[in-house]
Amino acid sequence: MNTAKKLAGAAALATAAIVALAGCSASPAAPAPTTAAPNSVALRMTVWTSNEAQLALFASIADSYKATHPEIKSITFESLPFADYNTTLTTQIAGGNAPDLAWMGDLSKDLIASDALLPLTPVLKDTKGWGYDDLLPSATAEFSRDGQLYAYPFSNSPYALYVNKDLLAAAGQSLPAEGLTWDQVSTIGAAVNVATGKAGFVIRDFDFSAWNTLATVWTGWGASAWNADGTKCTFDDDKMVGAFTFLHDAVYKHSAMPGPGTKADFFAGDSAFTVAQVSRASLLTGSFGYDVVPLPAGPAGTYSVIGQAGMGVLRTSAHPQEAGSFLAYLTGPENSAKLSQFFPSARKSLLSGEKLAANNTKLTAEQLQSVVVDQIPGAVTLPNHTSPAEIAQKGKTALDAMWKPDADVEKVLGSVCSAISPLLAK
Repeated sequence: MNTAKKLAGAAALATAAIVALAGCSASPAAPAPTTAAPNSVALRMTVWTSNEAQLALFASIADSYKATHPEIKSITFESLPFADYNTTLTTQIAGGNAPDLAWMGDLSKDLIASDALLPLTPVLKDTKGWGYDDLLPSATAEFSRDGQLYAYPFSNSPYALYVNKDLLAAAGQSLPAEGLTWDQVSTIGAAVNVATGKAGFVIRDFDFSAWNTLATVWTGWGASAWNADGTKCTFDDDKMVGAFTFLHDAVYKHSAMPGPGTKADFFAGDSAFTVAQVSRASLLTGSFGYDVVPLPAGPAGTYSVIGQAGMGVLRTSAHPQEAGSFLAYLTGPENSAKLSQFFPSARKSLLSGEKLAANNTKLTAEQLQSVVVDQIPGAVTLPNHTSPAEIAQKGKTALDAMWKPDADVEKVLGSVCSAISPLLAK
């Protein structure tokens, strides 16, 4: 989840509160069977979806759980606005109104570092038939620390390249049979712009603001925002300079990518290509011919990037055992299969093109095998760090200078490191 806008003040307050609360508790073992009285436990999970079909599925799973767990009075899924999710959640935590369970994206590093979450590994391993070994290590790494999983990665959606085949045909262009590269995407995109007036390629949700989404491009150059342990900024290395030179040229030299202030919605037919998560296939209406292919190769070769969301149990929950037990039920093999119609699973047993296609009306089994199943095992995630909102805002402010025709790419990237390095060192 990308939230670069509104977290700074609330996050600082909430982190202090989280640390204070967490310090009062020791790490628990796997929850024992509940001793709660019948009809005495009310659980609340914060989510950022407002999709009626998704909420209905969660509610039906909760109802099934309640039917065999008399201690459960209610299970509520509190839908918070996506743009304000981190702010609202951290404010709830700081105000002593934390949920029992919560979805999390880029806030996960802060929550794990401040011991605000209960470790899930014990309860998941001890739940009969749960199948902990079924999880892909590449999917759990982002939410783990010291061998413990703190949030279950319920959504693991790879980024892919969506193609408007009608616009390519109108410009006399086509994709190569194999080995698509970013240079080819730029060339084809520029040709589409000349022939049709439509945009070439767009990085969805970037909008010259959410720079972490550009990891879907720069990873192809072998670049990263910081080193492996998150202590050193690497925006100023040669690989990142190469990636941003490509992007800058695509905007200002080749007109292959629309510049700041220009909106081009691929799903409305406004661009030849977009990079977006596979889950965005739900936006395809059939108004134009389309394809979905893995991300193009860069100078460093082929690669894959995923966006993740996890769900965890807050340490401050009044009912940690019951919350952990419900999370184990919600994420077990049977319910994971149900959830996979909306959220690509972290379970190896559920990852096949045919299984995914059974619940997907937009993409074929072959496409899903190519852009989901084959991509998740070796994928990297979007850059994530503690203090994500502060880093995002500092980085954006420094990168604003990039989006001018005469920008000095190397100098701008150096200024990004100057801006975010103090935050990385915290």
